[in-house]
Amino acid sequence: MSSSLHLSIVNFKKGAYIIVEGKQQAEYFYIIRQGKITISKEVEVVEEEGGNVLAPGDFFGVVSTMSSHSHIETAQALTDVALISVHKDNYGTLIKNNAPVAMKIIQGFSKKMRYLDEALTRINFKNSAEPDENHLFNVAEYYAKQSQYNQAYYAYYQYTKYCPDGMQLDTAKERMAKIQPYASAVYLEPGEKEFTRSYPKDTMLFSEGQPGKELFIIQKGSIKITKIVDDNEVLLAVLKTGDIFGEMAILEDKPRSASAIAYEDSVVLTVNKENFGDFIKAQPQIITRLTQLLAERIWFIYKQLANTLIHHPLGRLFDAMLIQLEKNRVEINSNEAYTFDFGPKELVKMAGLSPGEGKTAAADLFKNKKFRIVDNKIHCSDTEEIEKQAKYYRKMEKIERSRREGAQKY
Repeated sequence: MSSSLHLSIVNFKKGAYIIVEGKQQAEYFYIIRQGKITISKEVEVVEEEGGNVLAPGDFFGVVSTMSSHSHIETAQALTDVALISVHKDNYGTLIKNNAPVAMKIIQGFSKKMRYLDEALTRINFKNSAEPDENHLFNVAEYYAKQSQYNQAYYAYYQYTKYCPDGMQLDTAKERMAKIQPYASAVYLEPGEKEFTRSYPKDTMLFSEGQPGKELFIIQKGSIKITKIVDDNEVLLAVLKTGDIFGEMAILEDKPRSASAIAYEDSVVLTVNKENFGDFIKAQPQIITRLTQLLAERIWFIYKQLANTLIHHPLGRLFDAMLIQLEKNRVEINSNEAYTFDFGPKELVKMAGLSPGEGKTAAADLFKNKKFRIVDNKIHCSDTEEIEKQAKYYRKMEKIERSRREGAQKY
């Protein structure tokens, strides 16, 4: 590592707390040089893949530091430790001088993203099946039924390509012939040198279940990320210019876990597996951006998973709103008003509530005079009220959880 990085070695005694969950201003992350660290969370949403004990070469605190959010974990020294301390502003220089560190962080993030996303899907959608090539036919069928022929044709085509012996092969070919006059699918077989591509609105960049070979950087326009669950299209995100997506497939060599569709006419830059290593060295600012985006997504999924553990429906709504405030970096102050960019129906979906309990919880929410609907969006006259209520329900959940655990012992 270059001396111009100004990296420092910090030492902690056994038992010392290095980072604490919930604390703001995460400026540094750490790479373990000597000793062992244990990672814990107030609510262990899902057991960490690989365990909670970290050893030399491992890193921690990167999610919160690179996303500029509060810490999502507590790190305590299991032994006397020596750590390399890295300021977030030095990340670009670090990866330029030491690409393997960047690869380890990004691959670790990618693995954690997929692991957490699967956990969230199991909880919210009661569906743990990971998509494979055969799922391409189901995706195509869904879009065909919706008369969205660009997407349907693209998915049918990929099914015939990746499942040449598939049970639905003849059906897929028949459907393709039928809808071809109405479909405008593009880049069914993109050339290896076509790094810049233009996608008209409502055309598919890739389908869930399709093997992935590239990540994408949006140069112009916007892309929606969707998933077909229980024969419904779930909108996961709308990505804008500068956003990076599709990285998990090339880093982990697994099928796409969601579909990407042009939300409007869009231009993207592609990076494939072969040139990814060179890309890290040549474009450290873009790799820094990729790390920030992954960190942001991981932080958000952690918060969503923690939200699912709040049993009280109204508590879930307050907590979901608090997550959105922090995600959007809204300063929370007494009597500070804020209008969310969504209404009650969207909030209920964010909190993973059924329509019935969501309707009751939303009615209870608006009994609080500090909340009202303005132009179909939720308006709050005092953001501090959201934080106060969310913390109250979390505290009540913690007490109730301790009571349940105590009862199980006897």
